Amino acid sequence: MAKDTKTTAAHYNADDIQALEGIDAVRARPGMYIGSTGPKGLHQLIWEIVDNSVDEALNGYADSISMVIYPDGSFSVEDNGRGMPVDINAKHKKSGVEMIFTMLHAGGKFNNDQYKFSGGLHGVGASTVNALSVWLEVEVYRGGKIYFQRFRRVNQGKTVKSGIPEEPIKQVGVTKKRGSKVTFLPDPDVFETTEFDYKVIKQHIKELSYLTKGVRFSLEDRRSTDEEGNYRSCEYCARGGLVDFVKNLNENKTRQLEKVIYIEAEDPVLNRQLQVAIQYTETFVENIFSFVNNISTTEGGTHETGFKLAFTRAMSEYIKRNKLTKDKDPALIGDDYREGMTAVINLKMQEPQFEGQTKTKLGNPDIKSWVENVLYEKLSAYFAENKNKDIATLIAKIGINASKVRTEEKRVKDAMRSSRNNMTGQLAIGKLSSCSGKNYSQNELFIVEGDSAGGSAKKGRNRTFQAVLALRGKPLNTEKASKVDILKNAEINTIIYALGTDFDKDFNIKNLKYDKIIILADADHDGEHIRCLLLTFFYRFMRPLITEGHVYLGMPPLYRITQKGETRYAYNDAELETMLKTVKGSYNLQRYKGLGEMNYDQLWDTTLNPKTRCLTRVTIDDAAEADEMVSLLMGDNAEKRKEFINENANFNKVDALGNKIGV
Repeated sequence: MAKDTKTTAAHYNADDIQALEGIDAVRARPGMYIGSTGPKGLHQLIWEIVDNSVDEALNGYADSISMVIYPDGSFSVEDNGRGMPVDINAKHKKSGVEMIFTMLHAGGKFNNDQYKFSGGLHGVGASTVNALSVWLEVEVYRGGKIYFQRFRRVNQGKTVKSGIPEEPIKQVGVTKKRGSKVTFLPDPDVFETTEFDYKVIKQHIKELSYLTKGVRFSLEDRRSTDEEGNYRSCEYCARGGLVDFVKNLNENKTRQLEKVIYIEAEDPVLNRQLQVAIQYTETFVENIFSFVNNISTTEGGTHETGFKLAFTRAMSEYIKRNKLTKDKDPALIGDDYREGMTAVINLKMQEPQFEGQTKTKLGNPDIKSWVENVLYEKLSAYFAENKNKDIATLIAKIGINASKVRTEEKRVKDAMRSSRNNMTGQLAIGKLSSCSGKNYSQNELFIVEGDSAGGSAKKGRNRTFQAVLALRGKPLNTEKASKVDILKNAEINTIIYALGTDFDKDFNIKNLKYDKIIILADADHDGEHIRCLLLTFFYRFMRPLITEGHVYLGMPPLYRITQKGETRYAYNDAELETMLKTVKGSYNLQRYKGLGEMNYDQLWDTTLNPKTRCLTRVTIDDAAEADEMVSLLMGDNAEKRKEFINENANFNKVDALGNKIGV
């Protein structure tokens, strides 16, 4: 339940709200504040308001956050926190609500007495949402009263002003509720689309529920109903917090260790809290997901470094104390202990310093030593308990076995590297057709399955900047294979050689030979499988290729329509249906069963030519969700995979794996 902190709540007033500047700049350059004006930026508006409610929950003032998508395209977020300040700020002569929504960097988060921990965009979130909305309404439930204020977009000649208060905040009723409700309508003049994606929001609040233990998140979509007249809705409340999170991540994996190791630590002086949950699976890769004040740090940072150092120290001392290794055994390193590990790290702290505007890497230097020290003490104590002896011994065996395999991997890798040095002639004969250009920032590599499609691609490409790698047969499923098997696989080795980056721990993106890596596969089940196999390999062993935007899916057309010498292409059934409505008279319709049916000039016109083609960039917006999806599609749980494919697969959709964009 939320804390009934009457004393603190009573002192959360307008004078606690600090402001730095107005919001005019937001509308002029929205990308600076929300990342983009595409679907991701649209949904960022939701997260900015939700983050404010989550901050109330993080600090013990709220335990319920509810969201609604309305038929008119507006969205609301309501919490049962303290309610925003409605009194008048002495300095700015405005209510706390008006300051929060009309002034950048205005909020209580700059005051550590009000918020120990906070995410959001450093106070710009609520005002940014207001600046990019047609209208925004705020209801505050505080002190037994309901307060209301409305803001709207105003056209002043050729100038558009957003977030203008219609009138000062006023009392409109009485209530027994407490908290705040924000409803807004995104501005279609700003965003490419204003259609909220229910599944995206659902996944995000599911993750938030794990990170905000005991807080109830609900979502209701009122845009349509099912056959029984019910709205689509969902609700999440993770009583187990990170433990439930890890179990969910590993749901489709075989576990070596069923029990989840859970450690938490707190420093009341520094106002820091650390939560860590760990479980082991029979996979060969480590998966660490870290968060700071509920913000996903996909690039890690000092808290992850501290975690790894602490775990290595604690396990090394356990092995040494219990004499579990022999003199002839290889020396263990940190990577060995983390083979098959799934871990979630959730750090709450004041004044986090994130590297870059995207907040994907924590940079606070002192956090590394703090996390290492407190976690080392907690882990050492955990492993020393008799009831946890079997767990510690199992992890030790995992590390010892991994160190032996690592020695074999090194032998195989050295042999493969030696082999790759002699691959140039072999690859030139059939597999890799290089481009002549030496400017890697412009070069492209098309990975194509099959000799027929590969032949068309090689003939149709622009040899100056486009290379083609023709694979023979389906790539290895690297989700199930050991690293030794991966290293011995000819197709995977060809990819590693062609890219020039090496892979896994030795991966170095600075050596990448191509700016774009484009997967070309048929628009059918086999093609979809090939895409999944390649994306799984890139995600598990070359992830920066995806996170830094180098991986794309080529989108070949399904249909070719010819009439009176004019040729048009349709990429899916819906496009074909629309196109045929405009065709009068006789015409010739061809359905491509695969890329191999297209001659080289058709392939160039539709799929290779940068001026006319459509590519889908592969992105990872949520690392935990991506890991869960890779495990589901490529792991051992066949029943779950079949269920998912039957529900979601549509192999003829242009944007089945992302947004269709011209590149």
